[in-house]
Amino acid sequence: MRPVTVLALAFALLLPLSCSVRAAERVRLGIDVLLEPASPFAEALAGKRLGLITNPSGVDGALFPTADRLAMDARFRLVQLYGPEHGIRGEAAAGDAVADELDPLTNLPVQSLYGARKAPSPDTLERLDVVVFDIQDIGSRTYTYISTLGETLKACAAAHKPLVVLDRPNPIGGTRFEGPLVREPYHSFIGWGPLPVTHGMTIGEVARLYNDVLEIGCELTVVPLRGWKRDMVWDDTRLTWTTTSPHIPHALQAHLYVTTGMVASSTTNVSDGVGTPMPFEALAAEFFDGNELADELDLLRLPGVRFQPTAFKPFYGKFNAKPLRGVRLVLDDPRVYRPLHTAVAVLVTLRKLYGERVGLADELTIGKHWGNAELLGQLERGATLAEIEASWSADLARFERSRAAALIY
Repeated sequence: MRPVTVLALAFALLLPLSCSVRAAERVRLGIDVLLEPASPFAEALAGKRLGLITNPSGVDGALFPTADRLAMDARFRLVQLYGPEHGIRGEAAAGDAVADELDPLTNLPVQSLYGARKAPSPDTLERLDVVVFDIQDIGSRTYTYISTLGETLKACAAAHKPLVVLDRPNPIGGTRFEGPLVREPYHSFIGWGPLPVTHGMTIGEVARLYNDVLEIGCELTVVPLRGWKRDMVWDDTRLTWTTTSPHIPHALQAHLYVTTGMVASSTTNVSDGVGTPMPFEALAAEFFDGNELADELDLLRLPGVRFQPTAFKPFYGKFNAKPLRGVRLVLDDPRVYRPLHTAVAVLVTLRKLYGERVGLADELTIGKHWGNAELLGQLERGATLAEIEASWSADLARFERSRAAALIY
């Protein structure tokens, strides 16, 4: 371990003591609860050979990486790392395959879980006693970290290895959930488990739901959060946001990701701001009138959000160097904001203003993102926001029952 890393750890451990008032109010992450003095969770892992699934979002409350904390803690024997999408240190771009490698900081082997392989391989699991999972989710089914979690549950169950999930807050809150469930033809790595588009659960609760509803049979332990309440959004936790993926640099993007991402993925010629300094904060196209669109959307009085006219040329990606006009989403109140409700309202408004100039994605693409392809026909025939949301009601009632059994907080 590099000396500077040791000094950083010492500073990180002292920092909360020097800010005792703030620390007392801050939510304690699963990793912090695990490493508390006399922690029963730590005692259960002491001396065991551990494998850790993590990435740069896996940090403690002082922003020190979980991989380094466990590697330096004499109680544990960390022997294997696993890298999901973007890699163990976050160096892979969105969608790029992650390679097996040697982690330069811990000198431990890293097995890729984003490429041809999506779960820890049997041969690596044979060398372990327990697998630990610590990644920050952002509350959307389409974000692949909870798909990695599902595959890991299945692999651990097959290998008869316990899985310990270090819990983390849902940054967009724990009370609301929206959207249809995934139907059989559309299961994919952005639609892996029995969840609507947003689920209102922590990652530990998602693990419990998967294990129960899918009857996986994994020996699962969730190290809980301390001080987290269901109605909290990220700002309420007093935690510092760490980039979870290259286009989610701030908690703001976590809130807006579902809205702009679902609009862009449902269309062929609408940008969600990726390739600019405001990824997932905007919606634009070459033929939009930003003032007209902002006025029309503001008339809807959508909860927690306003719309500001904007124009930009992306620096890279699908819309590289194209002059685009549209709206920037201004998040006024994340506690009442409804991401998918807003996405559908935008799509309905775009079709109203621009008709078939707004190209709709193909059935498979829409089905993979939404869970079914009904949205395509609904938009083509001019369905209203209320009609589209009503089509999810049976799915949401079914999900609510299974969700209730999995909740911890």
